[in-house]
Amino acid sequence: MTTIILAIIIGAAFGAVLDRIGATNPKYAIKMLALTNLHLMKTILLAIGVAAVLMFAGQMAGLIEVGHMSVKTAYLGVFVGGLLLGTGWAFTGYCPGTGLSAAASGRKDALFFIAGGLLGAAAYMASYSWFKSSGLLDHLFGGKATVAAIPGTDYPALFGGLPGDVVGIVLGLGFIAIAFALPSKFVGSASGTGTAVPAE
Repeated sequence: MTTIILAIIIGAAFGAVLDRIGATNPKYAIKMLALTNLHLMKTILLAIGVAAVLMFAGQMAGLIEVGHMSVKTAYLGVFVGGLLLGTGWAFTGYCPGTGLSAAASGRKDALFFIAGGLLGAAAYMASYSWFKSSGLLDHLFGGKATVAAIPGTDYPALFGGLPGDVVGIVLGLGFIAIAFALPSKFVGSASGTGTAVPAE
């Protein structure tokens, strides 16, 4: 029960943050993908970078148990799914997390997005046996693979000679640097550089 309560609290806090940075407003996601307003992109890169540095530094310091880290299985279907997700994000301005948060903030269009996602999930479940037989779910790179070797785990690494914790921190710092170095926009008029506000 404690785990469920903690998950609700963390989820609510995450949704509130998404709303405050404008991620629940599809206009900002579409402007980001069109490269006319990079506020959201800079925020996402900064969040990933800070999280990576804290996580891997915490592992090196013994504050975070490596066993809690979940490495997802790599297979061709992940890349196909990623393309579908990106296409859907570009058309709707929502990804699963922002869509749920937008619905919680009162946006009615997000309800249609959620309904479409549930229908898509149901269609995938109904056709899972076909996807399984197609080879799209066959493991790539040894299945659960990491970029570099993570101490205390037996995950296969693409670059086994590199310490994964150090590589993770370096990549995180790189994301942070990119977040600060990116301009406000690459293309478009000055009107695309407005400050993100919560959805109404």
